[in-house]
Amino acid sequence: MSRFVLPLTQTKLIVVAALFFSLFHNLGFLGKVAETYAGAGNLWMILASLFVVNTCVLGVLLSLGGFHRLLKPVLILLLLLSSATAYFIDTYGVVINSDMITNVLETDAAEAGDLLNMRLIAYVVLIGVLPAYLLWRVSVVREPIGKAILKRAALILAFLAVAGATIFISGDFYASFVRTHKIVRYYTNPTTPIYSLVKFAGTRFKDQGSGELQVVGADAATPASDHDKELVVLVVGETARSDHFSLNGYGRETNPLLGRENLVSFPHVSSCATSTAASVPCMFGFLERKEFDKARSSSVENVLDVLKRSGVAILWRDNNSSSKGVADRVEYQSFKGPDVNPVCDPECRDEGMLAGLDEWVDRQDGKDVLIVLHQMGSHGPAYYKRYPERFERFSPTCQSNELDTCTPEEIVNAYDNTILYTDYFLSRVIDWLRKKSPRFETAMLYFSDHGESLGESGVYLHGMPYALAPEAQTRVPAILWSPLENDDIDLAAVRGAREQPLSHDNLFHTLLGIFEIKTGVYERDKDILQYLHLYP
Repeated sequence: MSRFVLPLTQTKLIVVAALFFSLFHNLGFLGKVAETYAGAGNLWMILASLFVVNTCVLGVLLSLGGFHRLLKPVLILLLLLSSATAYFIDTYGVVINSDMITNVLETDAAEAGDLLNMRLIAYVVLIGVLPAYLLWRVSVVREPIGKAILKRAALILAFLAVAGATIFISGDFYASFVRTHKIVRYYTNPTTPIYSLVKFAGTRFKDQGSGELQVVGADAATPASDHDKELVVLVVGETARSDHFSLNGYGRETNPLLGRENLVSFPHVSSCATSTAASVPCMFGFLERKEFDKARSSSVENVLDVLKRSGVAILWRDNNSSSKGVADRVEYQSFKGPDVNPVCDPECRDEGMLAGLDEWVDRQDGKDVLIVLHQMGSHGPAYYKRYPERFERFSPTCQSNELDTCTPEEIVNAYDNTILYTDYFLSRVIDWLRKKSPRFETAMLYFSDHGESLGESGVYLHGMPYALAPEAQTRVPAILWSPLENDDIDLAAVRGAREQPLSHDNLFHTLLGIFEIKTGVYERDKDILQYLHLYP
């Protein structure tokens, strides 16, 4: 197959590619700029100026990123990857940061299927595959290496000069834009994804060390005086927002069953992160959010390791993608398939994780028991799939994974139905624990991993950089239930202090406190129960 008759030099190809990326792969960025400066009399000047600067930045990056025979493969790869990221930026308003890349790599087939639709395919084909094919057909002029280097250097200087002149002309605007609108800059594509990919690669290989597991709480033990056996179920929620729980004052009754129970709902709890991949390891880890490092967490023990060393029998059941490494050293059971989960219609439901728990507990020879149930919960964007049909109380609902094609009411209705199903699931957990109360001191803890944006300010889903994320993604529901006969937990006292600010950082120490584990890593003032002064 012959190449196109008209050949291109590498410098011309870089200019064309930079213009193409800036125009067709940055609609989300330009849209965010237009939204931010809506009503400004010079909006078109602002957009034109940022388009020029963005093109120059891309031109410099492309000039540095591909020489000689590498240029075309680099451009083709960027076209394919950037067309996909353009879809998610344009459609959901998400930021492609290093945590989002981690999420992509850890997403299972079912979650990936929820994101697949004709619009995504159209994006990839029209601004990815098609231009990549045309680029492959283009004949690139080969030049002597010395001449090629000089032309490349001149091109970079030209890009820098144009960008510098553009910024100089509108200096006041750029000073304000850089200082007050950092979040908008995160939408540049593929600049931000490239930066995030480099950052991800750096952190992935950081702190690998010798591969030895760092021990936490080597002295952990259950005191001999503790004769009562604990049975605790910790439910790890998925994508639940605190402000959509009627227990926390939401106008709709999304928690009709939990509202009848003897429990405490904490309305002011902050998550460790805005994605499952980072938040779940962080909430079980010893390091707090500000110190947490996802790359390092896999080489450091978490609270499950400490409890196991103390003699607690632990079971992790998962109806989500995985435990994100948290349950690597305890018994783990996936409930994602109908071969193990008895409640599938066809999606396997969270309530199926309760099957067979009686038999498992009976096999633990009278040990303290911790059962972790990792929900599918409210995982988007296909909220309508997350609950059985009988839980569609709020309607009409969004029946698509293309959320921007639905009305705000339809999106919220579908999402609230997922919370209604979580209410039912948690009530089932409580019913199961209540039957165990004569034999164990029982309790249920529920923490969601992160929240969710439902279209506010044009942002959907989650995964925003934490410092810039809206409260919808960082404020999560947390619940403590215990029967009246459990003398170790005074729910009335807890209820009197429920307005205290808490976070995922409290979970590590709260679990140690509930099981009465003695260890030097336990910090009393970070245990929810101790922090609320329940004990002398």
